[in-house]
Amino acid sequence: MDEEAAAPQSLLFSQVYFVIVQSQSLKLSDAETLTKLLVDNGAQEHTLPGPNGRIPLGEITHIISATSDFVEYDDACDALKSVVKPDWVTASVAKGRLANPRSYSPDPRLFFSGLVLCCADIPEGDKDAIMGGVLATGGLYSSSVTKLVTHIVALTMDHEKCQTVSKKDLKCKIVLPHWFDDCLRIGKRLDEDPYMLPNPDIIHMKPGDPVLETKRIDLQGASSTQPRELPKFLDSKRSNTRRVDVLNGKKVMLCNDLDIGGHLRGTIEELINNSGGTVTNTVHRADMLICQYRDSAEYRTASRARKEVGNLAWFYYLITYNSWISPMKRLLYYPVSKRGLPGFDKFRISLSNYNGEARMYLENLAIAAGGAFTKTMKEDNTHLITAHQHSEKCDAAREWNINMVNHLWLEESYAKWQIQTLSNPRYTYFPPRTNLSDVVGQTQIDRHAAEKYFFAPGTIEESEGGEARRLNTKALEQHDQDTGPRASSQDLVPDWTRPSDCTPTAPRSKQMNGPVRTPAATRIVIDGKENNTPSTTSSRGAKDRAAAKLHDQAADIALYEKEKKRIGGVIFGGRRQTSEDAVSNGSRKRSNSKDEGTAQEEHGRDKKRPKTNKLPPPAMRLLLTGYKGWEKNGKKEAEDKSRLRDLGVLVTQDPTHCTHLASPSIVRTKKFVCALARAPMIISTEFVDDCLAKDEWRDPEDYILNDSAGEQRMGFKLSEAVSRAKNHRGQLLRGVPVYCTETVKGGFDVYKSIIEANGGKCLLYKGRAGSNAASRAGGEDDDVDAMDTDEPEYLYLISGHMPAEKALWPKFRQLVQGTGKLPRIVCTDWLLNSALRQELHWDEVYELKEGTISNDE
Repeated sequence: MDEEAAAPQSLLFSQVYFVIVQSQSLKLSDAETLTKLLVDNGAQEHTLPGPNGRIPLGEITHIISATSDFVEYDDACDALKSVVKPDWVTASVAKGRLANPRSYSPDPRLFFSGLVLCCADIPEGDKDAIMGGVLATGGLYSSSVTKLVTHIVALTMDHEKCQTVSKKDLKCKIVLPHWFDDCLRIGKRLDEDPYMLPNPDIIHMKPGDPVLETKRIDLQGASSTQPRELPKFLDSKRSNTRRVDVLNGKKVMLCNDLDIGGHLRGTIEELINNSGGTVTNTVHRADMLICQYRDSAEYRTASRARKEVGNLAWFYYLITYNSWISPMKRLLYYPVSKRGLPGFDKFRISLSNYNGEARMYLENLAIAAGGAFTKTMKEDNTHLITAHQHSEKCDAAREWNINMVNHLWLEESYAKWQIQTLSNPRYTYFPPRTNLSDVVGQTQIDRHAAEKYFFAPGTIEESEGGEARRLNTKALEQHDQDTGPRASSQDLVPDWTRPSDCTPTAPRSKQMNGPVRTPAATRIVIDGKENNTPSTTSSRGAKDRAAAKLHDQAADIALYEKEKKRIGGVIFGGRRQTSEDAVSNGSRKRSNSKDEGTAQEEHGRDKKRPKTNKLPPPAMRLLLTGYKGWEKNGKKEAEDKSRLRDLGVLVTQDPTHCTHLASPSIVRTKKFVCALARAPMIISTEFVDDCLAKDEWRDPEDYILNDSAGEQRMGFKLSEAVSRAKNHRGQLLRGVPVYCTETVKGGFDVYKSIIEANGGKCLLYKGRAGSNAASRAGGEDDDVDAMDTDEPEYLYLISGHMPAEKALWPKFRQLVQGTGKLPRIVCTDWLLNSALRQELHWDEVYELKEGTISNDE
């Protein structure tokens, strides 16, 4: 790279052999300008040879294209050719050296490609995490504000970088770091508008405010696998005036499984001829196959020969827009399976908050996967696919305990041909103020999964005797010459977009080019002796080689023995990578994630510290609640957390993973109540103040929380509650069915978190008619906790005393009738006091009845 940087600018592209792919985004005039710029700086151009225009991959190093929509894209990635956007050329000239091709890749999976990001008032640890995420997903990072910067991540508009953008009126978007987090969580580039400063919607808008609906015009024609008629503007009058050459030199075969009439078939063949292509009746002579299903012999033959295979909807797109697109770019442009995705026939799916073409697309995708789609949602539905969480169907899904996911679960299950687990947070996350219908249809068919399940390598079917075999063999040999050794293109994209079951194919050894021979026997087997030990004449030579190898490793062995004697052993070696307490650089999270401290491994704060020096595992995972030391001072909070992490204290936001809970007193906060179920050591927040003041580790045993006034006020001993929590092991409410109203004071989500932290299940109750969820609310744990007891079983409803909530009480009592349980309508104090005491504490004051007034109102 140093030699390249020092080379004269005229020879900048001296090692570049390129082809430019024209498209709607890259016109002829722009292509000519790029060609001149490249040639003037030493590059050599290769024009597309022959009428079919195939790119000679064996003769080029770079492909300049604005999109990935050209025939040889997958082959070029497999052959490790650089496919770059036109901006790569101008950026290389501006820098005086070849720019990184990955940052200018047109691969849609690198969703930050073309983005240049800069950070303003962001803590150093978070800044490093943002920088790494941007680079991994195709973007660039700039430490200063320039004209090339497209986004600035900031917390406020007060920073000088944000002021510079405002004063100079730069075309740059200033967004909250939440936008970056949500993009990484979803794996797509989301709209910036709800996150843009100075007035971001995610902060100023209320959660219940309606989310702006969008219409996806670009999905027209890609929402169905079986279009029954031509597009309206492809009538005979206008088609004669349009010049279409997208199929120039292509041989196209129409498969018999298309199930189209003779008249329509004749029209399609005429369109093929008018577009520069020809129609063939044999798959072995075809360049393209138009078929409906993946189950035919023609599909397998064409796919194995790496021909383009798509359905009729894909063909209509090519003719309509006179532009090439891969049939794998849209899920419904690719042939479907008659049998459907295994296991998907058990699912009943409904949609919410999608409209127009996006809704039609998801409906047809669910059917193509083999599931049952229902326009109306009932209790027997298994999944609700929604773009956001604000609709009547979403409320019903919570009440009926129906799986609520976004469309990525459906798309990626179909693309990878494997049902994706619902435990993946990408499928159950809904960014606030964002309508996920904006990113519908961006998932592509997984080529490796399609090959694995539908056309795995094998004998290619012959329908025309030996000629078919010879034609296929010749095509495959030509393809191998063009692409060279194969390597998986999945290595060029982030980990979350790779198929989990794909293993790159090792390149074929050069020694295999000779004639095939029977392998020589590696050992002599004497008749009657199955496990005969072979004789050897080189035992002394083997001993000499082993002794020499041991001598070479003596230094490493000595170092290992030395490390074992050191305090901590070899904890910083291989064992650290698998330790549950290890804090890895590769898994840094944002400061508002579960483990905030993982983002605080700051190498820049202490410049004397070597970059390879890693922090030891934390001795304490501390959850803070009610702490006033960092109020309205985010910068001090980030610095103090970093200092605490250096002392071995990892500040976390996750109650289920904390080992210590710090609070100034016994408080009824969500953090305190949820964490108590895990029986942590409860200490005073003075521990944090003393550690920071003295900059040293303090013994937490000296800071055990002592709040006699709080214990007397609430009527329990904190030490006894912790002891009971250890016995319950987070299962205090196991088998106790609990409902909660939506408008209860404090919010439904708070009480749901408390109930689930104690092993229970919380269901939203809105008084919906016909619900039978009460009969199954206890789940499979009912018979565990109700063994050999004469006490009646209760079904609880946590409610406030508002008129809308009181109207639900008679419906709840009616719901419980016939279930063998008794209804109890209680105020929030019942749950909070039971969770704090760590025992099911009952008092008549907790029960709500008509005419009573709740204490929490």
